[in-house]
Amino acid sequence: MQPESAEDFHARVLAATGPDGRLAVNIEEMPGWDIFPFEIDSLRIKPLEPLADDEPPRAGEDPATCWCAQPPKDEPDDHLVWSNESWTLRLSTDMKLPIGLSLGCREHYDLPTLPPDLAGEMGRLVVAVAAAVESLPSVGRCQIAKYGDGGAHLHLFVLGRPARMLQLRGSPLLDWEENLPVVPLEVHRANAEHVAARLLAGVGGAGPTWL
Repeated sequence: MQPESAEDFHARVLAATGPDGRLAVNIEEMPGWDIFPFEIDSLRIKPLEPLADDEPPRAGEDPATCWCAQPPKDEPDDHLVWSNESWTLRLSTDMKLPIGLSLGCREHYDLPTLPPDLAGEMGRLVVAVAAAVESLPSVGRCQIAKYGDGGAHLHLFVLGRPARMLQLRGSPLLDWEENLPVVPLEVHRANAEHVAARLLAGVGGAGPTWL
């Protein structure tokens, strides 16, 4: 049996929509969770759009245009939390969680093209970063995500879910995050410095550039 085509998948989903082109909200799934952030009665799914002709190009599809190929800036990088010869860990200061980080490789690779040596190092770093994030007193769990729809350069998102805020568990975390109050810059940096200190002690490298 051959793998299903994009057209067949889309047609099967379209066949499940109602007269208005909308899928029914499956309240037995995520909307039925106690952590779901929206009221079900006022929730409906947007009409299904036609299948696109192609996947849209991402930033950096041509390695020569990727940010990693641009000349380094003269000024200090005030978002760089930790780095070594192959990897950087950057702070997202607009994130409204206790901490939001992005782990990426210095050379131009995406996840499917990452060489085995870097893949092994990435695995060890993910474990170390997750442990460092979960050692923050304001973090209950560390969530890690990889999307890659906007940029062709490998980047993993590392998110610290606030401790004991059980409504924010699981995949709805980012839905909640958009509606949380802004975290002061000094809090972001203090949490990032804590994570950096743990990484420096465990895997070496260099710490925050703002210190």
